[in-house]
Amino acid sequence: MIYLDYQATTPLAPEAFAAMELWLKTGFANPHSAHAAGRAAAAAVEVARDQVAALLPPGGRVIFTSGATEAINLAIMGAGLPVSAAATEHAAVLDCVQHLGGNILPIDLRWGGGSCLATDGGASSILGQVASSSPPPLDIVERSPSPSQVDGEELLAVMLINNEIGTIQPIADLAAAAHAQNKLFLCDAVQAFGRMPIPDGPDMIAISAHKIHGPKGIGALWVRDGVSLTPQMLGGGQEQGMRSGTLSPALCAGFGAAAKLAAERMAIDAVHVSALWDRALAAFADWTINGATAERYKGNLNLRREGVDAARLISECRNIAFSAGSACASGSGRPSHVLRAIGLTDAQAKSSIRLGFGRYTTAEEIDIAAEAINRAAEAML
Repeated sequence: MIYLDYQATTPLAPEAFAAMELWLKTGFANPHSAHAAGRAAAAAVEVARDQVAALLPPGGRVIFTSGATEAINLAIMGAGLPVSAAATEHAAVLDCVQHLGGNILPIDLRWGGGSCLATDGGASSILGQVASSSPPPLDIVERSPSPSQVDGEELLAVMLINNEIGTIQPIADLAAAAHAQNKLFLCDAVQAFGRMPIPDGPDMIAISAHKIHGPKGIGALWVRDGVSLTPQMLGGGQEQGMRSGTLSPALCAGFGAAAKLAAERMAIDAVHVSALWDRALAAFADWTINGATAERYKGNLNLRREGVDAARLISECRNIAFSAGSACASGSGRPSHVLRAIGLTDAQAKSSIRLGFGRYTTAEEIDIAAEAINRAAEAML
């Protein structure tokens, strides 16, 4: 199996597995217990917290969660504010925004030659169509005041690297513009954490371990000092009073080790991924790239080819793991909401594939996969 689905998840780093093993075997004590074994487990959790925090801006705290979805829910639901989000956000953000009903505040996004407009201005609006080529300028957050605002405050959510098309947004500038209008700023940095420096500016940042070669089942929400949230999981309040439930020292240790390794290898990994991107571009010369290429994470190659059925292509190339978009929506049968948001038709979206590669991908694997995918695609035309 050639694995090219790094946006869905990444292989567990050997270093992360090694860090977890002790806490799975003999260091199994509850880190919230007062005895010596519990204190040792708690110390391991704090080491991991520091390792994760080292890749995030100063002046905030790391709250461990079960993953980025829980982190996003805590941020949006816990803020208790009207919320706006871009049409290209992950479903974890958009579903929270939709769930809030009347608290959804549509915003006007201007991306180069296109616009992103809420269609009805009501509670069900997220955002409309956006152009795919240029990042938004600072007027992304400009809008008229709404009577539903709470003390003049809102929450704006924009991701750093898009999980489907890899485009990078100017998060620091957007956060500054939001702050100028008394808005809080949430950044989904799941695809960026450990792969690029995280800009300062956001008030909250959601991250996940399994996207940086750590274990599944753990993520975190970074919260800037002074930002208050209402807990969404009640119980013992173990995680700084913000998240109840027993922490897993093993998962925390694996997350921390993966973050430490990512910090050490960030530049090396970036060079490797860029070389793979160039190789893949040459191999898929007959395909069209979806999304911008300049401001983009090079480990994400989203392509389309007219006449190709992406679902059938994935089925026929059974020895290659790649996708047609987000794993969260892969079984729905609906065209990607991200590809539709950047202006693609349903037919174009359904003829698109996403190739994700990274640290452990080889150039030979890119060549073999490209040959198989191109051969299967030609047979459909």
